[in-house]
Amino acid sequence: MLYLTTIKHSYIKAVQTAFGIELNENDVLINETRKEFDGDYTFVIFPLVKTLGKSPEDIGKTLGEWLVTNDENIIGHNTIKGFLNLTLSFQFWTETIKSISKVSNYGISAPNGKKVMVEFASPNTNKPLHLGHIRNILLGWSCSKILQANGYEVIKTQVINDRGIAICKSMLAWQKFGNDATPTSTQIKGDHFVGEYYVRFEQELMKEYNEFQSSAEGIAIYDGLKKEGQDQTTFFKEYKNKYFNDHSALGAEAKQMLLKWEAKDADTVALWQKMNQWVYDGFDVTYDKLGVTFDSLYYESDTYLLGKKAVDIGIKKGVFYQEPDGSVWVNLEDVGMDRKIVMRSDGTSVYITQDIGTAQQRYADYGIDKMVYTVADEQDYHFKVLFEILKRLDEPFADGLYHLSYGMIDLPTGKMKSREGTVVDADDLIAEVIAEATEMSAERGEIVTLTEAEQINTLRKIGLGALKYFIIKVQPKKRMIFDPKESVDMQGQTGPYIQNAYVRIQSIIRKAGSEASSDAYLYVDINEQEKTLIKHIMNFPDIVKEAGEQYDPSSIANYSYALAKDFHRFYHDVRILNAETSEAKSFRIQLSIIVGDVLSKAFDMLGIEMPERM
Repeated sequence: MLYLTTIKHSYIKAVQTAFGIELNENDVLINETRKEFDGDYTFVIFPLVKTLGKSPEDIGKTLGEWLVTNDENIIGHNTIKGFLNLTLSFQFWTETIKSISKVSNYGISAPNGKKVMVEFASPNTNKPLHLGHIRNILLGWSCSKILQANGYEVIKTQVINDRGIAICKSMLAWQKFGNDATPTSTQIKGDHFVGEYYVRFEQELMKEYNEFQSSAEGIAIYDGLKKEGQDQTTFFKEYKNKYFNDHSALGAEAKQMLLKWEAKDADTVALWQKMNQWVYDGFDVTYDKLGVTFDSLYYESDTYLLGKKAVDIGIKKGVFYQEPDGSVWVNLEDVGMDRKIVMRSDGTSVYITQDIGTAQQRYADYGIDKMVYTVADEQDYHFKVLFEILKRLDEPFADGLYHLSYGMIDLPTGKMKSREGTVVDADDLIAEVIAEATEMSAERGEIVTLTEAEQINTLRKIGLGALKYFIIKVQPKKRMIFDPKESVDMQGQTGPYIQNAYVRIQSIIRKAGSEASSDAYLYVDINEQEKTLIKHIMNFPDIVKEAGEQYDPSSIANYSYALAKDFHRFYHDVRILNAETSEAKSFRIQLSIIVGDVLSKAFDMLGIEMPERM
């Protein structure tokens, strides 16, 4: 911790003076003293016990006395087993707050000259963004903000999956059943509009498939291929993909459309461009609601041919090998993975090939040091393979690759299924949390003095803050359930609870009339609740650094809750504006201002706005 550096240096000097042992900062462990013991910070002295052959009590007593005598910041000590607990002076706390108050960008690192690209969102253009996309987007965006706070130049990107059989399904359904309807003519948002035709295709396919199952052909296939004791329902559930590929009239039309697209048939490409644009327009509206932007876009229709050159290079380097049928593979069994195909025998690429080429293209475009892929944990193995291949190809960015893997997100009602139209659309979810915030606000009646526009903006910030915080507070790798009503609760670990701490601080500032005066630093009767808040504030730069190193926004979210919780307790238990002395009042106002600033910075890293009132 930056503001404990002088204390650590004193400890190092004490050890050298008393015992002739030289330590560096990495050898020194300092933590906050546990609540059941007296003291503010604790040094771990176990390593010295073994080296010196003395008891912890003797070592602690010697070091403690030296520190109290030689460092004015330390006024007391005690030793419990292998832990030296130190009590710090009032001056230490006031000087720390004074020092932090002078730092305009507290917790934010200076530029480090390195570039990182963060990929997130990356939707398909056959359906609207949904709850699963929201977790992806929020994690990617927050990771981008946190890395930026750690000094990186960040390029935010996505790969838009705008080609393939799924896209052709929605195109074909619109062509057959759309009657030239458009998002404008139907007043339906573009991505929702196209998504309805993806669902329509599935519905029409199921009608066709149900008829097939009872047809003579279907029954004959069942009789010929069924496993022993397998009933028709189970058989046809497993046979569906085979039916689509080999028997379905709709499937044949969709595959023919894909072939036409690949052959650059003018009419097919025109339809593809028109429907994709409808979807892009819809996506942009949702991204705007979420406050998300991108610096670059990659399209699968452009990138799906990338990587073929890398295959040739890989063969020459001995990274890849060719089978007699012409297919190209990589053998990763030596690192606990399997053999992976990178080029089919007909010369066509697979997804891993495309991702190799896309990574190389990104490096060529931006010269990046790191790449972060925000993708669900279903693709964990894919990224292990990708990263290993890029490492073996000696790519200059191979050591800077990271898969920000995250678990699925469900609703209290269960899982979602896109093809069946049972997903929760992102737009609907955003509207729902804002509606919940509106209902909560109506019960409290605390923003009625605001103008209608201010009320709408405030409720938007509360609703989106609830949505974002509820999702981000969960460690990414964990699967989670999202409950809109629970997310806007003003009590407990929620976005509105933390926003309310910030709002209380803004109220204090308005009532105070001005920021704390210079006599704030004459205050000497620091109480335990004030110390607790200052310790939290001192931890902020380390929390930001750790979140960046771990690519984990949940640590910022959980830190924010702990700080807000202790501020709410401080607000209830300690007199601020009517404090006992003018020095106490000024100090507590200044302390509150800094807490508000830290909460605001932390929430900005989570992509959450702070309301002024709520």
